[in-house]
Amino acid sequence: MSSGNNIESEFLKLNSKNEWSAIFQISSRPYGEPTRDRTMELENFPKIRSESAKNSSPCTEALKPQNKNLNRYRDVSPYDHSRIVLGRGTTDYINANLIKIDKANRQYILTQGPLVNTVSHFWLMVWEQQSKAVLMLNKLVEKKQEKCYQYWPSKVGTEYVMMMEDVGLTLQYIEHQDHSYYLQRVLRLTDIKTKNSREILQFHYTTWPDFGVPSSPTAFLEFLRKVRDAGVLEPTVGPAVVHCSAGIGRSGTFCLVDSCLVLVIDDKTNVEWDALVTTPNAYLDPNLIEFHSKIEKFGLNSVDVKEILYEMRSYRMGLIQTPEQLRFSYQAIIEGAKQLLDPNSSPQENHISPVENEAGDAVASDSDDDGPPPPPPPRMDSLKKQNGTPIDRPLPNIPKSVSLNEFTYEGDSDEVRGRGFLPTGDFRRNVKVQSGVTFSGKCGVAAFR
Repeated sequence: MSSGNNIESEFLKLNSKNEWSAIFQISSRPYGEPTRDRTMELENFPKIRSESAKNSSPCTEALKPQNKNLNRYRDVSPYDHSRIVLGRGTTDYINANLIKIDKANRQYILTQGPLVNTVSHFWLMVWEQQSKAVLMLNKLVEKKQEKCYQYWPSKVGTEYVMMMEDVGLTLQYIEHQDHSYYLQRVLRLTDIKTKNSREILQFHYTTWPDFGVPSSPTAFLEFLRKVRDAGVLEPTVGPAVVHCSAGIGRSGTFCLVDSCLVLVIDDKTNVEWDALVTTPNAYLDPNLIEFHSKIEKFGLNSVDVKEILYEMRSYRMGLIQTPEQLRFSYQAIIEGAKQLLDPNSSPQENHISPVENEAGDAVASDSDDDGPPPPPPPRMDSLKKQNGTPIDRPLPNIPKSVSLNEFTYEGDSDEVRGRGFLPTGDFRRNVKVQSGVTFSGKCGVAAFR
């Protein structure tokens, strides 16, 4: 399992030389003219995109004429071998893949943000796969562009019911809890024929810019902890449905961090590790410095992040869209590992602006847009932060005593844009749309304005 490289050491090495873009892109060398020693060092880090391209798979079903309008983006398609196959209704196709990380005993369904004509397909997938949760990592509207159609009723109450006659399901909005950077909703999904019902949890992260990253790992790790505490990622339940707009960037980042953190604490093959974790209250003794250092050593040496990413990409194309998302994944894994492996540590609260409204998703965001994998970026010297400072300037070395969550990173350039958006709509009582969904009550983006 281990590559022999400490995750934190690898992070610092790549960060100090600004090699995230070089490692991520297909290019065989970083921008500029590297020295011979630097080129030789980079040969030890296979390029993410080029290595993934070697294992690409057919997407025959996605390209069939009858399925093209079921894809949000024309160049983000599900592989045939891992696609979710619907069991009833007018089609068996949905742009979604089952991701299996056997070493971590984790399964996820990664999918695009539903379109107006795929809402019923989305909920049929949740029903048939026996998923207990939906993890939504985007807003409905970002920069005045629709990123995802609202696939749940706009208000809580029995009088607001979403009827999906083409797949024989109904959906009710039961309750919600509003947190500073995410919302938790409880939805009730019912089979019309059998009257069987299930409660589905929706965790809606509202402060993650697409093609970008959260300002620090702190809030993201707290969100991940809340999701885990709900038990919806456990192997005893159906796979959680994870989506952003394309279902590859933010969604891939979430799954990579979660899987790697599972592996960090599950690698117990070392006898000395077993002895350490069975020492009663060892972590409470500040004098046991050796205990802390060994915990960190075993945990951060036990996972090859790129290997897990390659494995994930063999199930769905393009997971992790930008070098910044890859860098943030490392940062979150390192910080999360330290929190998980040392129960005596606690994360510091990070200031997050509250969401603008109940759903946090109808207000135009200043975040970057979602879409298919972006083209290779411009030369590094042309990329600027908002204050004009080049983003390719090396970050300072991180002292051992400094928490990684003190560092923040910017998202990608505004020049990257997605395609294939559908206009927003205001669907009122008993209006059927193309997918066979009938909204009882007012639904749609306009309901939040």
